[in-house]
Amino acid sequence: MSPLELDRNQLAELDKEALISVVLTLQQQMQQLQQTVVEQAAIIQSLRDQLAKNSRNSGRPPSSDGLKKPRTRSLRKKQGRRSGGQKGHQGHTLKMVDQPDHIRVHKVSVCPHCATDLRSVEPCKQERRQVFDIPPVQVEATEHQAEVKVCPTCGEQVKGAFPAEVTQPVQYGPRLQAQASYLNIYQLIPWARTCELLGDFYGHTPAEAIVLASNTTVVDRIEPSVDAIKEQLIAADVAHFDESGLRVEGQLHWLHVASTDHLTHYDVHRKRGRDGMKAAGILPEFKGRAVHDHWQSYFTFKDCQHALCNAHHLRELQFVVDQYEQAWAQEMMKLLLDIKAQVDAALPEQMSLSPEHLAHFEQRYDKLIAQGLEANPPPADPPPKKRGRKKQSPPKNLLDRLQQRKLQVLAFMYDFRVPFDNNLAERDVRMVKVKQKVSGTFRTRTGAETFSVIRSYISTARKQGQNVIDALHSALIGNPFIPQPVAETA
Repeated sequence: MSPLELDRNQLAELDKEALISVVLTLQQQMQQLQQTVVEQAAIIQSLRDQLAKNSRNSGRPPSSDGLKKPRTRSLRKKQGRRSGGQKGHQGHTLKMVDQPDHIRVHKVSVCPHCATDLRSVEPCKQERRQVFDIPPVQVEATEHQAEVKVCPTCGEQVKGAFPAEVTQPVQYGPRLQAQASYLNIYQLIPWARTCELLGDFYGHTPAEAIVLASNTTVVDRIEPSVDAIKEQLIAADVAHFDESGLRVEGQLHWLHVASTDHLTHYDVHRKRGRDGMKAAGILPEFKGRAVHDHWQSYFTFKDCQHALCNAHHLRELQFVVDQYEQAWAQEMMKLLLDIKAQVDAALPEQMSLSPEHLAHFEQRYDKLIAQGLEANPPPADPPPKKRGRKKQSPPKNLLDRLQQRKLQVLAFMYDFRVPFDNNLAERDVRMVKVKQKVSGTFRTRTGAETFSVIRSYISTARKQGQNVIDALHSALIGNPFIPQPVAETA
């Protein structure tokens, strides 16, 4: 009979040894129940944490928020401004030109008030209005004729040379091919809709194979440009790195991005970690400062310095505030934003905060870490046979990172060339998500590689002020845009 089933009278009849046995049994059961309660509490908290995470307090994308989007809570302080354009800001209103392409005069023939004939009356003034529009565009057919002559001296037949880009009896020219690649790769429009759009615009609907051929030709022609992009990224003082998943041949692959304000390089690989980063060919030779999230694979590259994205930290700190109501997290958010404000307000010739400011902010930082560790003690040691690291709470994991990676977290205050966050790389990698939403995933590895190579070229061209269609046209005629080294600013 279980000790729990014994009534008062039955317990009274037991001798001392039997009572001790009952108590020990109950103690053992109580310990087991307490352990179960602790484990279940941890599971419940973990499930609550999962439900509470969204794009505002974690690394989840906004698309995962669903219909229950969280209320936007900006971390910026109110400045008393109204929404919309501010007084004195530079506008972009369409302005009249002095020399219009066409002038249409709208004459007055009859007075609408008294029916007087006004055809012989000179106008006292003219009111002007200008309309900017696109004239009808149609495809032009240009015939290339190569002369064939017989040399009167030697009797040999000699033929004129066609331009290098004219290789077929009938073909589309580089300008239309450039627009096809532009629509497909840059604007992320699928092949069929790209052909349909060109047909609606110009009255000629090319086959989908034309879009594929155009992209293939661009990839072949821009190899010198992509090599230059990689070389300049390797030589950069500060570069941003990120990765994002994409589906290729039905399997998960990763798009790795390396970028600066003037350069972008993409690479597709099966692996997210070190193997994929190594295959991209930039981090293994990079000697500057790599800005990224806290993905551990980045830290395996020892020849470069590192800086962590504080936008990630602000979101994770917000999660700790929301779910665990810990004051240190709110104060840490304020501290990071205070440091950012101090950096933004620094003089242009400064490259770092003053020693006094550095010491002050470091002291506040260390104090908040100590408060957080006091509120989140290490977990109990796991059972002897349990393998792996001890499971910790999200606040403790975040605190460990902020403590162990202090120099990388605060790199932006020691060196003004280092940005506060990694938003540049995240913006550069975001388009692959848009691409998969608009036109689906990649059916072949070649298609994914073609996409990444051309996006490297056109993203860099756009960052350096080039017209994307012109850059693609230049590549198709064998004269690709080669990025020029540009000094990066903080």
